Amino acid sequence: MSGTLDTEAGTELFASHEADFKLVQADITQKLDQINELHGEPRKAAIRALERVVDEADEIIGQMRLEIQNIPTSARQRINPRLRNYSHDLDIGKRSLKKLRDNAERDALFGARAAGTGSSGDAVTDQRQQLLGGTERLERSSQRLRDSHRLANETEQIGAGILGDLRGQREVIMNTHSMLQESEGYVDKSIKTLRGMARRELMDGFRMATNRIITIAIITVLVLLILAVIVSKFR
Repeated sequence: MSGTLDTEAGTELFASHEADFKLVQADITQKLDQINELHGEPRKAAIRALERVVDEADEIIGQMRLEIQNIPTSARQRINPRLRNYSHDLDIGKRSLKKLRDNAERDALFGARAAGTGSSGDAVTDQRQQLLGGTERLERSSQRLRDSHRLANETEQIGAGILGDLRGQREVIMNTHSMLQESEGYVDKSIKTLRGMARRELMDGFRMATNRIITIAIITVLVLLILAVIVSKFR
């Protein structure tokens, strides 16, 4: 069996199930070894206890299969082989349990035939115990189904929450994009306005310079005329 999973973000719950499964698997192995040394009623009681442990291991495997869907893909690729190994180990335990039950039923059948009518009370007791054991297994299966349904509902709610958050983020991004487009429009208008103002200032400066030159030229001509008049008077 593989070693303990390295705990990383998103794998904590799976690692907890993994540790539980290893404990239960060790209990299954121990009970199988013990059953081989038992006979009669102690053997039957040990088989019923083994059934409960196998059902518990099967439930843990189911929880691990559900939890692995919530693990990041990079970690999931490393975990899948471990989960397959655990399922394989559990299948071996189930086959061993089935073999033990078949042997117990065969022994009970042949024992009842050999004992005749004197053992009818024991047969009724065995049937009663089998019915009780079947009821217990049915109840555990129902509980597993309820737990799986609850976990599926919780996963669905988490997924719905994530989708809602994504929709909200999408609306924020779209609003931000619209604001950026509007801002770009304002910037373009501002640049055009500044360019127009610069051109007007340039034209105004050019006109002012031209007017200044014309004024200087007129003044110069007037001064020259005055000087000419003065010079002509003194001749």
